[in-house]
Amino acid sequence: MLNAALYLAFASAVAILFSIAAYNILFAASLVALLLSKAPLRVPRIWLPLSLFLAATLASLAFSGDAHAGLPQVWKIYVYSMLMVAFSLFRDLKVIRRLFLCWAGVGALVGLRGIVQFIDKFAEARALGRNFLEYYEPERISGFMSHWMTFSGQIMIVLLMLMACLFWCPSIRKKGLWLCVLGFGALSLVLVLTFTRSIWVATFFGGLYLVWFWKRWLVALAPVALLVAYLAGPASIRTRAQSIFHASDNQIRLIMWRTGIRMVEAHPLLGVGPEQVRIQFMNYLPEDTPRPLPTGYLGHLHNFYLQYAAERGVPALLALLWMLGMMLADFWRALRRLPQGPGDRRFILHGAIAVILATMIAGFFEHNLNDTEVLVMFLVVASCGYIAVEDNPGHV
Repeated sequence: MLNAALYLAFASAVAILFSIAAYNILFAASLVALLLSKAPLRVPRIWLPLSLFLAATLASLAFSGDAHAGLPQVWKIYVYSMLMVAFSLFRDLKVIRRLFLCWAGVGALVGLRGIVQFIDKFAEARALGRNFLEYYEPERISGFMSHWMTFSGQIMIVLLMLMACLFWCPSIRKKGLWLCVLGFGALSLVLVLTFTRSIWVATFFGGLYLVWFWKRWLVALAPVALLVAYLAGPASIRTRAQSIFHASDNQIRLIMWRTGIRMVEAHPLLGVGPEQVRIQFMNYLPEDTPRPLPTGYLGHLHNFYLQYAAERGVPALLALLWMLGMMLADFWRALRRLPQGPGDRRFILHGAIAVILATMIAGFFEHNLNDTEVLVMFLVVASCGYIAVEDNPGHV
């Protein structure tokens, strides 16, 4: 029964890349199998800040005055149980390595679907005589996901874990290197084609962290590589990159952030309640906001730090920051204890740190941890990182 739970959990962690329905079925089956096996249930030591975060969520829900609207966030508590399942079952570093390589392979295949979608959209824009960027930006490639932000967030995590594997996994250097390199190229191309600026920035800095600890001198070439990529890229990508620095293109985010700050000021302890930001947004809109509002999605604040503080209160945000900081500190301390040279533990720990840093950077511009697909992958990475922290993780 324990082996069945392991296989089902492994399959669910891979299925999240292409089907939320398949993930839900496989994960529920793995959880049941784990419970029936009567194997000890294990959670990493971030259980305390995570528990406080979830308790703050429930308290906010209870006092929101509209508990029914916030029920989707109660479902997220079930999603967080992936942390326990992965930490209890993925005890073998070889299994973890295979999981991340499966992510790379399936991610590259899913990426091919994204490339086909991009080609189709380019042809559609041309046939309609439309400016490609104006036609493409409102409805970008999404692979098998429902939204490009979810898709690009998943690709970011897969890409960073693959980079860490290429840098520090000794078995990859002996066999399968070129397949991994091809996968890396495909994933990088798809990430660019998503036109998702926050993920571009987050992946760049996550990758820069990995390169710094692999071949430090290569970091000096990063500005040159960026310049060459910018000059060689098509006009639409250059325009999209330039928009990062245009105040007019980011005006809606500034309005959202100002509105979120007003929510925090009015409800610092428990927030306005789960899912209430989108419902009460107009009630907290600053009076001096220009009308009509710029085009943009108003369902969340496009910043998960501000979102959690406004929605669930400052204590909930502090618990989340405690959890993220604890993971970074624990993984870094474990890295410092490792002997010199490549190895599975080194690639897992470095990859996990890169994913956490990139997620935190992207979180300044998006509510990325609210996407179940991205959250599940983040929890799997965190669980595997804590398995690598242990002095004697299991082996086959």
